[in-house]
Amino acid sequence: MANTTSAKKATRKIAARTAVNKARRSRMRGYIRKVEEAIATGDISVAAEALKAAQPEIQRAATKGVLHRNTASRKVSRLAARVKALTA
Repeated sequence: MANTTSAKKATRKIAARTAVNKARRSRMRGYIRKVEEAIATGDISVAAEALKAAQPEIQRAATKGVLHRNTASRKVSRLAARVKALTA
């Protein structure tokens, strides 16, 4: 348990930050899930729209430090490749 007032404040800040990051991560995962569900159904137009909505959300998570930049780029790239594969 934190003893000093600064350590107590740091604990509060970490808890608040963690809550924000969890919310951002959860929101991003929801967008990714929508894309994956659209891919599973095989609906090209819905999958493309879902990807279009998910892409900025994933990049925003990277900007805010929830994900690493390269991880975000990889996720977007792999989702885009899977959506593109539906058209072929």
